[in-house]
Amino acid sequence: MGKDEPIIKTLLDTDFYKHTTGQFIFLRHPDVTVRSAFKNRTTQIKLAKVIDLGRLREELDHVRTLRHGNSELHYLRGTNEYQERMFVEPYLEFLKNLQLPEYDLEERDGQIRLEFGGKWAEQTHWEIPALSIVNELYTSAVMAPFSRFEKELFFAEGKQRLSQKKKILHKRPDITFVDFGTRRRFSKDWQRYVIEVLMEELPYQFRGTSNVKFAMDMGLVPMGTSPHEPNMVMSAIMHGSDEKIRLSQKTFRDEWWDQYGWGLSIILPDTYGSKFTFDTMTAEEAHAWKGFRHDSGPPQRFTKWVLRFYNKHGVDTKKKVIIFSDGLRVETMIGAADYIHNQIRYTFGWGTNLMNDLGIKPVSIVVKPVEANGIGLVKLSDNPAKAIGRPEDIEGAKRIFGYDGGVYGECFY
Repeated sequence: MGKDEPIIKTLLDTDFYKHTTGQFIFLRHPDVTVRSAFKNRTTQIKLAKVIDLGRLREELDHVRTLRHGNSELHYLRGTNEYQERMFVEPYLEFLKNLQLPEYDLEERDGQIRLEFGGKWAEQTHWEIPALSIVNELYTSAVMAPFSRFEKELFFAEGKQRLSQKKKILHKRPDITFVDFGTRRRFSKDWQRYVIEVLMEELPYQFRGTSNVKFAMDMGLVPMGTSPHEPNMVMSAIMHGSDEKIRLSQKTFRDEWWDQYGWGLSIILPDTYGSKFTFDTMTAEEAHAWKGFRHDSGPPQRFTKWVLRFYNKHGVDTKKKVIIFSDGLRVETMIGAADYIHNQIRYTFGWGTNLMNDLGIKPVSIVVKPVEANGIGLVKLSDNPAKAIGRPEDIEGAKRIFGYDGGVYGECFY
């Protein structure tokens, strides 16, 4: 990236799930107002002291000038070939006219306070570009004091680490994976380089990318599942009695299935603790949906829960799948695969450690909805370190959903 070039040049430089989720929101809940907030979970790094907030503002302002071009909309329309009923014309027309809403940015106690408010269908598209911008400005700032030669050593280190991963994975053809690294990549150029290497070196194990722009440019299938966001917001849409709030999770699954069917039927169960999801999902859902995505807590424990759930409902586990996507490293992937030992199909959504491993400590950053229709939102997760929400709202959600306490683990990525 040249010094005068913006980090985000197209709104397609985002994760595919933002469009599947974005269409779901646009068609089914267009009038909900949401406020989302940036959070740095690596609290020991004071990002506002490292990143030039003026430069951050310039990058965010540039994103607000971007629009989806006809060729980009044509590409999204063509993804219907991969999944029937993917994107309908009213949603594509909405994207054509979309301008990302305004944002609030300031420094607070050395950290970045960055929030996005407005109509849910519009502000949801801020998540990935905002995270990509913050992360690339952070890595650029850390690299700034080094000479050109010293900077090249970081890239040499990144290539060496990538080579070691490739060598190990080449010996494990059972391990397949998708690039989930856009939000925390070292840089856009590095992500492109890594994808090119994986396409050449591990063509049968590297299954694609969640990044829509790279998928379009490189002839890959864009991939993704659903995020925590609609689970969180649905609890506010159905806010009322405890029973209504609990029912909101089944309501979301019903609406998602009605929208996308089997093709996008991967359940992310840990918004309010996976135990609640496994205890309340029906036998019909167990048979119908493809499988689950693991995003927090020990992967072996999660696998045990999934197998027990399917066995309880008489489901052939060999026909189901687990997608692991929580802070993955090569050793984590191998450990999960060895533990499963052909009991269920599996694959991996590999993020930060794939796209940001050059010898600079990465930061664990997220953008999550924190309020919908004026009601505070919560994500509990199976790892309390990943919890989102005001303390009183978190305690309320724990009570409503019978939260089991989770297993604490440091958020490396």
